[in-house]
Amino acid sequence: MKARLVRSMDLILGIESSCDETAAAVVDASLRVRSNVVASQHELHLEYGGVVPEIASRAHLERILPVVHKALAEAGVGIGELAAVAAGIRPGLIGSLLVGSSAAKGLAFGAMLPFYAVDHVAAHLFAGLLCEGEDGASPRCDFPALGLVVSGGHTSLFRLEGPTDCVLIGRTIDDAVGEAFDKAAVMLGLPHPGGPNLERCARGGDPSALRFALPQLPSALDFSLSGLKTKLLYEVRGVPKGRGAGATFARTSAELSEERRRDLAASFQSAAIAQVIDRLSRAADGFAPRAVFVGGGVVANAALREALSAWSAGRGIALIVPPQRYCVDNAAMIAGFAQLRLARGDRGDPLSVPTEPVSLLARGSAPKRVQ
Repeated sequence: MKARLVRSMDLILGIESSCDETAAAVVDASLRVRSNVVASQHELHLEYGGVVPEIASRAHLERILPVVHKALAEAGVGIGELAAVAAGIRPGLIGSLLVGSSAAKGLAFGAMLPFYAVDHVAAHLFAGLLCEGEDGASPRCDFPALGLVVSGGHTSLFRLEGPTDCVLIGRTIDDAVGEAFDKAAVMLGLPHPGGPNLERCARGGDPSALRFALPQLPSALDFSLSGLKTKLLYEVRGVPKGRGAGATFARTSAELSEERRRDLAASFQSAAIAQVIDRLSRAADGFAPRAVFVGGGVVANAALREALSAWSAGRGIALIVPPQRYCVDNAAMIAGFAQLRLARGDRGDPLSVPTEPVSLLARGSAPKRVQ
């Protein structure tokens, strides 16, 4: 089969299903979002306190085609009018990823369209370039730049030499910030989804109520959240007696006053954000970035966004951050990154490209470059 040539100003359909959001979007060559449809699964996982992979993949199967049809309808196009189809193929829950990537490959094969396999982390990095409305314009890209992804599964720093040229320079050695927020929420007795509920609880709390030290690691650009979690656990429940499954605690989160719960949430959130800003500062001191690209679900957190804005303004560095709806998992960023690849003359990937649970941008201990 020979795919037809991509037209220079056409539309790309993006599909995203890496975790518990079934999403499809259409984005044009100017990175203008023509449609963006997301079907959430929060209600399905609420009683379990987290995402159940088997439930997630089955829900994707039920929702993928209706979501794709709605995205095409809202954009006012048919499959035959598209220039290409893109899908997030890594990282994520493998069963969930397979649903979206298989649907995208099937659509590309049936319509004889090019297929773009997109790394979810790379798509998050450049989601700030998306724009909306007929008068919308993508922010100017200035390089070299710093890249920061702060999500449920990744907390990573990159040096960016171009729109699709990323070198990993720092990453978490244990939990990602989003994962730590979710676990902190559980410790504080807050419901799923943990991160957003931790943010709500922190409003009005005292961020200095519990002091956390910045971790000192062999690499000055790496992150670590495990010490913060341990300190919060001991503050909430006391120092445990015994080890492992047999450990016992003196108290439970139910014994916290609401004021103390708010203070601890605010303190934990503030400490995690302080670490992000510290690592950004260290990275920026190493070279002269002209911009910082930030993406990932945790960037929807208002306190983090405020801290990033203050940091970038203080250093005179352009901050390129997406609106909140493009911070969380979505398909517009998938289609947008495919457009960036198309703009440099990339003709797509073979349909045999594998779906993988780990990002190429997060593998190994050495910096990685993904073209």
